[in-house]
Amino acid sequence: MSAQAKKSVPARAEEKAARATGARSPRGPSHIVGIGASAGGLEAFEKFFQNMPPDSGLAFVLVPHLDPTHKSIMTELLERYTKMPVQQAEGGMKVSPNRIYVIPPNKELSILNGALMLLEPKEVRGLRHPIDSFFRALAADQKERAICVVLSGTGTEGTLGLRAIKGEGGLVIVQDPATAKYDGMPTSAVATGIADYVLAPEKMPERLLEYVHHAPGRPLPAPPEAKPADLLQKIFILIRVQTGHDFSQYKQNTVMRRIERRMAIHQVEDLEGYAAYLRNNPHEIEELFKELLIRVTNFFREPEAFAVLQDKVLPLLFKDRAEDAPLRVWVPGCCTGEEAYSIAILFLEHLRKSRIRQKVQIFATDIDIGAIETARAGVYPESITVDVSPERLARFFVKHGTSYKIKEEVREIVVFAVQSVIKDPPFSKVDLVSCRNLLIYLSTELQRRIIPLFHYALAPEGFLLLGSSESVGEATDLFAVVDKKWKVFRSRRLDAAAQLPPEVRFPLALEKGPRSELAREPRKPGETTVAELTTRLLLEHYSPPCALVNERGDILYVHGRTGKYLEPAPGKATLNILDMAREGLRLELRTALRKTHARKTDQVIEGVQVRTDTGYRTVNIGLRYVKQPEYLQGLVLVVFHDVRQPKAARGGARVPGARDRMGARVRELEFELKGTREHLQTVIEEQETTNEELKSMNEELQSSNEELQSTNEELETSKEELQSVNEELVTVNSELQNKIDELSQINNDMSNLLASTQIATIFLDSELKIKRFTPAMIDVFNLIQGDIGRPLSDIVAKIDYPDLVRDAESVIRTLSSVEKLTAAPGGRWFLARIIPYRTGGNVIDGVVLTFTDVTEQRTAQEVLRETNSALGIVETLTQPLLALDGDFRVLFANKAFLGAIAAGPEAVLGHSLFELDGGAWKDAGLRERLRRLSEDGVAFEGFVLDRDLPRIGRRRLLVAGRQIRDARLPSDRLLLAIEDVTGRTED
Repeated sequence: MSAQAKKSVPARAEEKAARATGARSPRGPSHIVGIGASAGGLEAFEKFFQNMPPDSGLAFVLVPHLDPTHKSIMTELLERYTKMPVQQAEGGMKVSPNRIYVIPPNKELSILNGALMLLEPKEVRGLRHPIDSFFRALAADQKERAICVVLSGTGTEGTLGLRAIKGEGGLVIVQDPATAKYDGMPTSAVATGIADYVLAPEKMPERLLEYVHHAPGRPLPAPPEAKPADLLQKIFILIRVQTGHDFSQYKQNTVMRRIERRMAIHQVEDLEGYAAYLRNNPHEIEELFKELLIRVTNFFREPEAFAVLQDKVLPLLFKDRAEDAPLRVWVPGCCTGEEAYSIAILFLEHLRKSRIRQKVQIFATDIDIGAIETARAGVYPESITVDVSPERLARFFVKHGTSYKIKEEVREIVVFAVQSVIKDPPFSKVDLVSCRNLLIYLSTELQRRIIPLFHYALAPEGFLLLGSSESVGEATDLFAVVDKKWKVFRSRRLDAAAQLPPEVRFPLALEKGPRSELAREPRKPGETTVAELTTRLLLEHYSPPCALVNERGDILYVHGRTGKYLEPAPGKATLNILDMAREGLRLELRTALRKTHARKTDQVIEGVQVRTDTGYRTVNIGLRYVKQPEYLQGLVLVVFHDVRQPKAARGGARVPGARDRMGARVRELEFELKGTREHLQTVIEEQETTNEELKSMNEELQSSNEELQSTNEELETSKEELQSVNEELVTVNSELQNKIDELSQINNDMSNLLASTQIATIFLDSELKIKRFTPAMIDVFNLIQGDIGRPLSDIVAKIDYPDLVRDAESVIRTLSSVEKLTAAPGGRWFLARIIPYRTGGNVIDGVVLTFTDVTEQRTAQEVLRETNSALGIVETLTQPLLALDGDFRVLFANKAFLGAIAAGPEAVLGHSLFELDGGAWKDAGLRERLRRLSEDGVAFEGFVLDRDLPRIGRRRLLVAGRQIRDARLPSDRLLLAIEDVTGRTED
C-alpha cells in the first residue's frame, strides 16, 4: 500500500474507534501516546507498531533522539510496519486519532490544546532532552489522557518526563531492559519505581488497549448493594491496616482518579470488584499506596519562587543571627529530595556570597519510604541538566556515568526521615517551612488543621513557603503575607506564641466525622420525632431552672430562666455561680457546694430567702453530684425550686399595720441570724478539720524535706559523676570524629586508588548482590549507580562469560579462586579473577571480581608466536637476510648472514648496521635508500656495494630492501636481502 493510500483512512473507522475508547469527540483521539527512544529504537518501533491495530482510536507521537545533522528517514521506515498514516510533525498541526507523528530533525516538540508545536532546539550543557521536554508538555496538556512509552536507548532520557505523566494521572509503559538493544533509558525509567507496565515492545499494544478500554473518567457501573462512599471507606481501611496511613481526608476527586487508574490497569469494572481485589492481593495495596503518593518534583521547581526565597527570605533569616544558633528548615512532603537539596544549595550559595559562617540543618520528611531512600542516595538522572544551571552542576554535583550525585557538602546538611505531617508530631522552632504542592491534595478540613501546626512548628517570625496554588486559608491571624503570588508567609507573634494552637492535636488524626450524605440513612417520620418533641416541651415548661457547675463554681451550662436567682455581678464579667448569686443565696450556696464536693453526695437546702427585684422569695435548692459518665464526674447540678406562699383568706384580708411590718422584719432577721450561725458553725468545723489536716501535712512536709535534702546530696554527687562522664563522652566523641574523618579520608584514597588502577573491580555480598564497583567496571557490565543492591544476574554483561554467576557461587562455597580469559566485543580480552571477600575478622562476606584488560598482551603473544614461526622459515634460507628497526639497528640476522659474512650474533644483534665490522657497511647511498624505505616505504633492489669485509675480504654485494607493516607491531620493520656476486661476469 502506498503512503498516499495509507493516509486516507475512512472516517467511519475513526468514529468507531472513538466511540469504543470513549473519546471526547469523533475527531479527537481518546489518548495521545508519546513514545521516546534513541539507540536501538527502530527495532522496538517495528515490534510495537506491527502489533498495534490501525483503528485503535489513539494518536502516536514519536520522539526518537536523532542526530540533528542527519536527515531522518524514520517516516519512510515506519510505513513498512503499520497501516496507519505516518507523517512528520508540523507546527500547529492538530493531533488526529489513528495517526503517527514523527518529530523532525533538529527540532523540539511541544503540544498545546491538542496541537503540535515545533520549537528550536535548546542544548543544555551540550546535551539535548527532546523526550523529557515533550513528555512534560504532554502531561501538562492532556492530564490523565497522556500516555508515555520509553523504549531502547542510552542515557537517562525520559526519566523526568515520565514522572510528570504519572503525576497528572497518565499511564507509564517501559520496555523490559532485558529485551532492549540498549538498556540505559529503560533501566533508568524502571528504577523510578513508578512504571505501570514493564513489557517487551510486541506485548505493549495489547495492554495499552486494555487500559484505554477501562480508562479513568468513564462512568462506573452502579454497585448492586454497597454505596460508593462505603466502598471507598473500605479501600481506605485496607490501606490504613497495611501501611498505617489514612487517606480518607484526601480530596476525594484526586483519590478516585488514582483508584480508577489502578482499576483500568487491572481491568476491574467497579469499586466493589476492586475492593475485593485489594483484599486478595496485598501487593496491589502497596501499589495503590504508591499511586496516591504523587512523586512529581524536580530541582528548583518554579524558579521564580526560589528567586523570592533568595531575595526576600534568606537575608532576613540570617540577619543578626548568632553563629552558634543553627538555622533550621523543615521540608514536609519532600518526595525524592529535589526540593530539599534545592533549598540546601540556595542556603550554601547565600553563605558563600555573604561570607557567613552559620550552621544550617534541613529536615526533609515524607511517608514514602522508597522516595526517602532515593533522596538519601542523592543520585539523579542526567536529564536534571534541564533544571540545574551549569555552575550549580559543577559546584554541587559529581558526574557518575549517566547520573549526577549530590556532593557531600550538600548531603551532610540534609536529614531525611519517614514522617507523616498528618499524624506525627511536627518539628519545633524551625525558621523556614517549605511545604509546596502538598496541601492541594488534602481536604479543606485537613488543611485547616495543618496550617496552625506549621505556625506552631515555626520559630517567632519564621517563614512558610507554600505552592503557587495553596494558601493559609482562614489563618490570616497567624501569618502575614510576604509575597502574595509565590505564597511566602511570615509567622505572626501572638500573646501565647509558645502555646500549642487549639486547632492542633497530637496525633493529628481527625476524629471520625459525620457520615457522608451518600452513606447517611434518611430519617423516617414516626415515634422518634414525637418523643424528641415531647421531651423538649417537658423540659421547657415543667423542669425547674438549673445550672451545671464545676468544682470552682464556674457555670458550664444553664437550663431555664435563672434570672430570679442569678444576676451578673458588677465589675469584670464572670460566669461563677457564687459571684452571680442574688442576696440571701450566696452563703447557703457556698456551704452547700463545699459539702457536696467533700461528701460526693446530693444536698438539699430548704426555705432560703432570696431577695429579688419585687421583694423576698422563698427557694429550695437541690444540689446533685454527677458520678457518671466518668469524664463528667465531679460536676454539680444546682436546681432552683420556688416555694409558693399560702394565700390569706379572702374575708380576712386587711391592711398590714406598723406592728405587722415590724414583726415580719424581726422574723426575717432571726432567720438570717439562724442561717449565719449555722454557716459559722460549719466554717468552724471545717476550719478545725483543716487545721488537723494542715498539722498532719506539715509533719509529712518535714519528713519530705529531710528526704529531699538527702536526695539533693545524692543529686550533687550524681551531678559530679555526670560531669565526669560528660567530659569522657566529649573526649570519646572527639576521638570518634577524628576516626570518622580518617575513615572518610581513607575511603576517598581507596576510591581514587581503585579508579587510578583502571582495573574493573566489583564487590558482591554473599547473595551475589552488588555492593560497590569501580568506574572501569562500566566497560564490562551495563552498570549505573542505582544498580547497587541488585543481583549480578540481573545486569547485562558485555563479555562472553556465561558461567560467571556459577563460578562466583563456587568461590563462596569452596573458597578457591577462579581465573578465566574472556572475550569482549571489538576484539578485546579480559582476564577475570574471582576471589573470596574476607573481612577483618576473617569472615567470608561475598566475592571480589576483577577484570584486567589483557588485549595488548594477548596481541603481543600472537605476534611473537607468528614471528617465531616466520623466523624458523627464514633460518632455512641460504641467502643472507637482516631485519632492521627504524633506527637501522639489527633485530634479526639469519644463519646465512652470520656464517658467511659476519663474525657472530653477539657482534650483530642490537647494533647499528653501519657499525658492523668496524664500519665496513658505511655507505651514503645505502643510508639514503634505507631512509626513504623507512619514511616513505620506497623499496629498492640491485644496489651494488663493494666492500672489504674483515672476515672474507673484498666482496661485491647486491642489496635489496623491503618494508614490513603490521598493525600489531609498535613500528615498521625493514628487511634486507644480500647476495654475493663477487667474480660474476656482467651480461
